[in-house]
Amino acid sequence: MKIQDLHDVTADTNVKAVVDAKRVLVGAGARILFYPTLLYNVFRNRVEPEFRWWDEIDQFLLLGAVPFPGDVPKLKLLGVGGVITLNEAYETLVPTELFKACGIDHLVIPTRDYLFAPSFADINRAVDFIHRNASCGKTTYVHCKAGRGRSTTVVLCYLVEYKHMTPATALEYVRSRRPRVLLAPSQWKAVKEFKQHRLASKAQSPSRDAVMITKEDLEGYHSFCAADAQKKLAIVTRATRTSPVIARLSCLFASLKVSGGDTTISRQLNEAHAC
Repeated sequence: MKIQDLHDVTADTNVKAVVDAKRVLVGAGARILFYPTLLYNVFRNRVEPEFRWWDEIDQFLLLGAVPFPGDVPKLKLLGVGGVITLNEAYETLVPTELFKACGIDHLVIPTRDYLFAPSFADINRAVDFIHRNASCGKTTYVHCKAGRGRSTTVVLCYLVEYKHMTPATALEYVRSRRPRVLLAPSQWKAVKEFKQHRLASKAQSPSRDAVMITKEDLEGYHSFCAADAQKKLAIVTRATRTSPVIARLSCLFASLKVSGGDTTISRQLNEAHAC
């Protein structure tokens, strides 16, 4: 191993050790502060009308603090059909079984409090969960402990993906609905990286205006489809969804142009029409 490589490995090891130590310290602090901060939030909710436990972000999306068992029937009455919990186990006050008993789907994504954000894969799961519920007319309640950071990260990513907002516009909009939201730097970074990842994945996905003609589609046409013709028939662009029958007819018409229209092709075209 080269000296430079050894230095790089040592540096990476040191960085990982620092991150791990940070997670341990933050986790210990979060456990100590959980109940005192929870009681503080409950007190403010009781004495300050504007300090709501949850807020409506759009027709099928609520953002808020950790629910108590007594909140489950209230959420059900609001049309909630799904709950996303971004708390660790010690922060969770409602078991999955209670949600299921009320007909509410429960997605649990344990995420450490204060300085941490859900992973890209977990954000994708949460965003798609919200979208599926909304498509069925169901509301999703997204929460962490106080409804400020971890849960807001997921909500922003949903707005970026399905409401076509920029991260900055989404944050401004959510703050207009729930003024006390506050993101840690890592959470804001996660939102921006989510936007970049989804744009990159869309750029790499195949166009919806293309129809792939497979070998199976070309069976029976080998006698008149030459090699050059097969290359030209690999992709047939379209403006609307094309059925297999139309795709085969497109193949025949294209072959007519290539071969100049011999009698064999005309006979097979007539047989295709007859079918």
